[in-house]
Amino acid sequence: MLTYIMRRTLYMIPLLLIVSLISFSLIKIMPGDYLTTARFNPQITAETLQQQIERFGLDRPFMVQYWFWLKNVVQGDFGTSFDTRMPVFRTLFFGNRLFWTIILATTTLILTWVIAIPIGIYSATHQYKPSDHVVTFFGFLGLSIPNFFFALVLLWMLVVVFRVGDHGLGVGGLVDGRFFDQSFSWAKFVNYIWHLWPAWLVIGTAGMAGLIRLMRGNLLDTLSLPYVQTARSKGLAERVVIYKHAVRNAINPLVTVLGLALPGLVGGSIVTAIVLNLPTVGRAYFSALQRQDEPVIMGALLFFSLFLLIGNLIADFLLAWVDPRIRYD
Repeated sequence: MLTYIMRRTLYMIPLLLIVSLISFSLIKIMPGDYLTTARFNPQITAETLQQQIERFGLDRPFMVQYWFWLKNVVQGDFGTSFDTRMPVFRTLFFGNRLFWTIILATTTLILTWVIAIPIGIYSATHQYKPSDHVVTFFGFLGLSIPNFFFALVLLWMLVVVFRVGDHGLGVGGLVDGRFFDQSFSWAKFVNYIWHLWPAWLVIGTAGMAGLIRLMRGNLLDTLSLPYVQTARSKGLAERVVIYKHAVRNAINPLVTVLGLALPGLVGGSIVTAIVLNLPTVGRAYFSALQRQDEPVIMGALLFFSLFLLIGNLIADFLLAWVDPRIRYD
C-alpha cells in the first residue's frame, strides 16, 4: 500500500504539469487580457500602458511566460495578483477562505452521503411503491433546479416569507455582525450553523438527488444477481442479504464518484457562495476570471486540480476498504 501511495503521489506531478500547460494555454486563447479595459481608457497614455504591459510581462511570447511562471511555482512562488498586488496565495485564501471552503465542501459531502445512501436503499427495496415514486419525483426535482435559482428562492423565503431578519438573524455571510468581535462561544457556533445550513441545502440538493438515483439503480441490479438469490435461498434474513451482501457491492460505483464529488463541491459552489455571500476560494476565483487576473486564475486551477487528484486517491483507498477483492500491492 505504501508503494502504491508513493507511486500515485509521483503521478500527480506530471498530471499537474499537463493541467497547468492546458490551463495557461486556454487563458492566453481568451480574448483580451488584464489591461484590455485600460487600452480603451483615453486618460491612460500609450507610454503608461506600455510600462504596465512590460511590468506584467504580457509582451513576452507564450512559452516564455509559461516557463517563467512554472519556474517560480517550482520555487514556491505562485506570483502576484495583477489586481490586488498581493501574493496569489493571500488573494485566494485571504480571510480563512481555504478553511471555510474545505469545511463547506467536506460537511456538505458527509451530510449528502449520510442522507442519500439510506434513501437510495429504501427506494430500491420499495420499488414502485408510493414512497419510491415520491423519492423519484424529488430526486428529479433536485436534479432539475439550478443551484443559483434555488439559492435565490431560499433567500426570498427566509427574508420575505419567514422574515428571519425581524428575529435578529442574518441570512448572508458566515456569521451575524454582532458576533464579529466576540470570542468563540456556543451562541456563535449556533449562528455559524444557521448561516451554513442554506449552503448545505442548496449545494447538496443536486448531489443528493444524483446519489439517490445511482444507489437505487445499482442496488436493484445487484439484488437480481445469482449470489443474492442464493443467499436468500439459504434462509438468511432479508436485512443481512441487503446490507451485508448487496449494498457492499452496489456502493462501489458511488465510492468512485466520490473522487469527483469533492473537487466538484469545491469548485461547483461558486454561484451559491456569491448568492449567499460566503467567503470561499471559488468567489476569489470568479473575481479573478472577471478581471482576467492570470496569476490568480492559474493558482486557483492548480488548487482545484490538486483537490481532484486527492479526491481520486481517497476514493481508491475507500474502494479497497469497502470491497475486500481490491488490493493495491
